[in-house]
Amino acid sequence: MSDKGLHKDIENWAVLLGGGVSLLVICNIVLLVVVCLLISGCGTSRKMERMQERQMRAEIGMVEEMPDRVGHDGEKISPRTSFGRNDNKGMPGQAVHDGRGDHAVRDTPLVTSEEGPIIMNAVRDEDGNMVATDVLEAASVTARFRNVAERGGKVNIEFAVTVPQDMMDPQWQLRLYPRMYVLEDTLGLDPILITGQEYRNEQMRGYRRYEKFLQSIVTDSMEFVNMRLLEIFIERNIPALYAFRTDSTFVSDAEFASAFGVTEQQAIEHYTNRLAKSANERRKARKEERFRQYVKVPIEQGFRLDTVMREINGDFRYVYSHTLASRPRLRKVDVVLSGEIYQEDVKIYDIPECEPLTYYISSLSAFVDGTERYMTKVIERKVSANTACYVEFEHDRYEVDESLGYNRDEIGRIKKNLSALIDNDEFEMDSIVVTASSSPEGTVAYNTRLTQRRSEAVAEYFRMFIDEYRDSMKADEGFVVDLAGDPRSMPGMTGEEYPETPVRRSFAYAQDDSKKDQDGYRIQFIARNDTENWRMLDVLVAEDTVMSYEDKIAYINACELDDLDRREEVLQKLGCYRHLREKVYPRLRTVKFDFYLHRKDMLKDTVHTTVIDSTYMAGVQAIRDRDYETAVTLLRPYQDYNAAVAFCALDYNASALAILERLHRTDQVNYMLAIVYSRLGEIEKAARCYEEACRQNPGFVHRGNLDPEISRLPSVARNDNKEIPGQAGNDGR
Repeated sequence: MSDKGLHKDIENWAVLLGGGVSLLVICNIVLLVVVCLLISGCGTSRKMERMQERQMRAEIGMVEEMPDRVGHDGEKISPRTSFGRNDNKGMPGQAVHDGRGDHAVRDTPLVTSEEGPIIMNAVRDEDGNMVATDVLEAASVTARFRNVAERGGKVNIEFAVTVPQDMMDPQWQLRLYPRMYVLEDTLGLDPILITGQEYRNEQMRGYRRYEKFLQSIVTDSMEFVNMRLLEIFIERNIPALYAFRTDSTFVSDAEFASAFGVTEQQAIEHYTNRLAKSANERRKARKEERFRQYVKVPIEQGFRLDTVMREINGDFRYVYSHTLASRPRLRKVDVVLSGEIYQEDVKIYDIPECEPLTYYISSLSAFVDGTERYMTKVIERKVSANTACYVEFEHDRYEVDESLGYNRDEIGRIKKNLSALIDNDEFEMDSIVVTASSSPEGTVAYNTRLTQRRSEAVAEYFRMFIDEYRDSMKADEGFVVDLAGDPRSMPGMTGEEYPETPVRRSFAYAQDDSKKDQDGYRIQFIARNDTENWRMLDVLVAEDTVMSYEDKIAYINACELDDLDRREEVLQKLGCYRHLREKVYPRLRTVKFDFYLHRKDMLKDTVHTTVIDSTYMAGVQAIRDRDYETAVTLLRPYQDYNAAVAFCALDYNASALAILERLHRTDQVNYMLAIVYSRLGEIEKAARCYEEACRQNPGFVHRGNLDPEISRLPSVARNDNKEIPGQAGNDGR
């Protein structure tokens, strides 16, 4: 192309863009834009250099709420002034800030203006967006610690995050990371994002480019089929099919192929634009790659605040609130803040960690009375225990066979119980009652004889087990006997060195029946029978899920017969009898064991003693551990001072008041009454109780500053500035 033609094209381009403006003017405009960009970049670089030299950082501080403030229009604004929905547009779940007090952010953001800092409280609407609800005046204080009250097992930690104006830039995004140190744990709180308008615009441009790419992907594969050519093909080659082009009757692919020699899918593939379809598939496969290419910094979720700064007219402040579940031993919480600054997708500055804020936690658990509580316990010399097992027997037999059914497991369980009782250091067994029961088959007389023999067989079986078990224990002791049957010490031991053990005594008593009876080491087995266990059968039938209602009514009618043999004959005629015989009756063939024991070295039948009330002390410990629901459950029956503390901790003020009003008015009772009365709105009663508590215990003057129910009483101000009767005055210095 010639120079003349090139100039002509430039002039035409200039006319099109500038409406007749000369090329020189256009060049000047372009040069001005380039200079502005360079100046802007230099300004950003100088700002970053100043930040690095001064080690600038965001700060966190305490926040105090004030009742009223004056708005931008000069009108007084109360803390409950209502605001409508913010009209500023942003990404869903994001907030936009233009520097003029318009907010729609989570929690309470604050921006410094000429008239003072403004805090906006916000709530989430039905769409999930945060909507401003009121305005509060706030002042940041320089104190690095504060006392906060724990109520209901929760602690509300609130602090103000302040970002200097010099740390903000339209091209930057500040990412602030608050952290909380709780005992040995470090809790990372939700981050805060402060995004410059140009930074967000660049993000949105990336999203728009990606959205345009997604729109280029064809989702309906039929769009790649040349329907016109396909229709012509069918009309010319398969006229019979073309005649049914308006028929919507379903025809399978196999039926289609058998009728016309070609499948529907083959015809469609023949007239599909394969190149266009392949290109579309490649676009689908590159979606993630394109997203990373276009969206350098995605707009992520999971932040406490993501606000866009349209204009930077001062420092930015955000009131951060976090509710923390209380823990045992929780006395204080430290909060720190650090962060990063990003330009595009590059981190350009690490915001240093600020000095920590310390919150000292005051809890009503401090008022718990840890005095041990005792209860009277009656100890009986004789005690009993029982268990049951299902021992199976051969039909019409009574011998114990471990290999039959589940006998090995059931007998093993009873042996384990007997071994534990024999080895017990506190109890000795006197007797064991073995009771066998049977199902109703056969006559009552026959079942009575059979169950008696079975109970005697079981008793003899376990008597032999006890003898064998004691012999094994005796062998473990390691002593020997002489030919006369007397125990002797092992070689190298004197008689005094040889221990007097229960096994040694039982061995001696085994040779002397009088000693057995005197000391109880001969365990008496008593065999009994519970012939036909109709009581248990009634329960099993009532709980049975297989028998119908009619079957159960028929069973009840049969049980009205007093003759047990006749009753069984009636049951045999019922349609459900097979189910009874095969599924229910076997559960009636049980062997019950009742163990009767006595306490060793106890002569009296009963002894009254005092022991620590473990339930009550567990409730006291639950208060200390801030587990107030458990404390209320355990202490409610006692209706004492600690129960009132547990009720008060859960805000059950009526229950706490009912207890406290009938207790002796100690300093702690008066203080707890002051808290409850304050919650119930009875300020005068609360003030009187608090003043009385301070007279009894001057330490409550300072404690009152920790509890919000007390600190808002008028008596607190008076106690800080006048002398409490009987106490030295305090002038505040």
